Amino acid sequence: MAITNNLAHWEAEPFGTELIDLTLGDLLDQRAAEFPDKEALVYHYPEIGLDLRMNYGQYRDTVNQLAKGLMALGIAKGDHVAVWATNVPEWVFLQWAVSKIGGVLVTINTNYRASEIEYALRQGDIKALFMIEDLRSYSYLEAVYSIAPELKSLNDPVTQELSAEKLPRLKRVILLGKETRPGTMLYPQVTALADQVSDEELKARQSSVGVHDVVQMQYTSGTTGFPKAVMLTHYSLVNQSHIACSRAALSADERYVTSMPYFHIAGSWGAIINALYLGCTLIPLIAFDPLKQLELFEKEKGTYTAAVPTMLVAMLNHPRFAEFDLSNLKKIGTGATPVPVILMEQLKERIGADCSIVFGMTETTGSVTQSFYTDSFELKSATVGLTIPHTEIKIVNPATGETCECGQSGELWTRGYANMVGYYNMPDKTAETLDADGWLHSGDLAVMRPDGYINIVGRVKDMIIRGGENIYPAEIEAFLMRHPKIAEAQIVGIPDAFMGEEVCALIRLKPGETVTEDELRDHCKANIARHKAPKYIRFVETFPLTASGKVQKFVLRDQVIQELGLENVAAMKTA
Repeated sequence: MAITNNLAHWEAEPFGTELIDLTLGDLLDQRAAEFPDKEALVYHYPEIGLDLRMNYGQYRDTVNQLAKGLMALGIAKGDHVAVWATNVPEWVFLQWAVSKIGGVLVTINTNYRASEIEYALRQGDIKALFMIEDLRSYSYLEAVYSIAPELKSLNDPVTQELSAEKLPRLKRVILLGKETRPGTMLYPQVTALADQVSDEELKARQSSVGVHDVVQMQYTSGTTGFPKAVMLTHYSLVNQSHIACSRAALSADERYVTSMPYFHIAGSWGAIINALYLGCTLIPLIAFDPLKQLELFEKEKGTYTAAVPTMLVAMLNHPRFAEFDLSNLKKIGTGATPVPVILMEQLKERIGADCSIVFGMTETTGSVTQSFYTDSFELKSATVGLTIPHTEIKIVNPATGETCECGQSGELWTRGYANMVGYYNMPDKTAETLDADGWLHSGDLAVMRPDGYINIVGRVKDMIIRGGENIYPAEIEAFLMRHPKIAEAQIVGIPDAFMGEEVCALIRLKPGETVTEDELRDHCKANIARHKAPKYIRFVETFPLTASGKVQKFVLRDQVIQELGLENVAAMKTA
């Protein structure tokens, strides 16, 4: 027990686990040496002509070839390489190859649209962009052309670098596809450059990489509306896998089926790195599809999955669920939103699987607390588990800065090896989140029980969590208020039985202006990420205000909940 004097302060303790000094590239080489012939990566998509089965030796060799190709392309240590794609195999190889040569992989949300990708490419100082051509009828390539039209006139992208006015740092655009497009390279053209770099040169570059070097940046939205790039290190990523896999009681025998998106910490770390750390077999989905995931559980004898509750519900409720043999699936990692007792009961009854609950954020390299499989369903549903090893947590009164007593609500602060380095090129925003003493201020309101288990009860910042995705109202409000007909916009989260929360926009139009809900929805879908587009739109004449003139969002939220008849759903979420 690490609590004293009934104060909500859990002091860091090892739980019998020591931290390790290992880079991602060295971890890959270790696993390939240990399990050269063991199945490492499986993509079973015969319906699209993709049936990849790769052992650990082949995995390492494929990554090394790409790493040498990147070096030949001019990617230097510390350069930023972005990937804007679904969970395709090339994404996996890029993560390891960039890490081997001391680069920084920048993950891009697949829902991004033109303005958002322009911001990320510029703010993130991206030198090379790997991307798919399109997704769900939205052309990623046309978005890039609209930002950097100079790309179309590049005659030989293999030997010539891009020079774009709006994106002066961007030099290469590489398509993860089969068709050539003006100004872009194809992925095989990069790997073909590997012959220009020797194995010794790659080894020398890899040996120059340090465990505390930044290896990945992930964009997460902030209350200002401007996305922030969270900087993570080899040390934090490797040790989070070391810690989380141990608490989750996972082993090298797992067959890990998952559709968590790679651009998210739960995919890039929770899937790709965790699976390789274990030395198990990773069986990814290119994108979430409940039927496809059920098929893969049976076909590949999946033993473990990580999924947000909305994914689990979608699979359990699929009309063909009963057709599949899921008897090998024994363990499930979940979190991001509260996990109801009824869901865990159904997973146990209908599949025979137990859950481990994880709470964390990108800024903490994925997890801060985690439950044990042996915890009761009631404990898992009421809390987000116990602090992970080598990590310190305290619950702080936001008004006074004093540590709360157990049972009192306050902001969760955490300190330890897994905290981010900071937000890239945003020292002021970094200082707001990560203080001088190393405490990361989560923005989450939490309660610590006397046994150390944590219950998340709300958010200091006005964040919406929709299906595991963090959505910040200020960003959507700023976007909507740029519309020529809108005078003011307020965004609130509305409880939803399936997604956890949905976005509701309350709009006050400029005098004399008219606009329909459908027009605003089309405007949102065309210009902001799909998961941020409001499900509900309401037009109002005025907003309820406090005495100091601030909008009372809780009043707006309650009004919409009552109008939609969602009082029971709201009560379930706060119970």
